[in-house]
Amino acid sequence: MYVASPCLDVVPVKTKRWNDPREAGDGFRVLVARFRPRGVSKEEETWDEWWPELGPSRALHAAYYGKSGAEPLPFAQYVPRYLEEMARQVFRIRALADRAGGGETVTLLCSSACTDPALCHRTLLEKLINAAGSRRR
Repeated sequence: MYVASPCLDVVPVKTKRWNDPREAGDGFRVLVARFRPRGVSKEEETWDEWWPELGPSRALHAAYYGKSGAEPLPFAQYVPRYLEEMARQVFRIRALADRAGGGETVTLLCSSACTDPALCHRTLLEKLINAAGSRRR
């Protein structure tokens, strides 16, 4: 069991894909994808809440996946654009950091197609939440 401590620098935040099996230690599972998974009924949802504002904007998502007819945006160019968008989501990021800082595990869920966490916004968001939690201690 996680016990909050003022000397800890990391809050309990996990990342997964939305279709990864729920585990007992997942705590609050929040879908942080701009688009809700298609064909998933309310009864089949694996998340507690959906916060699309924490996913990349529609334009950034399209650029990253090359959906606008151009070459896909390299991750190195995607990162600063995503972080700029998240600068407008400080309230939501702090809300998750506060939950985690209070001892509740937060699990960030992204697309089932997002197989490499190192190239996914959920990992960037995890770092933002941890940083927000560290600043509040």
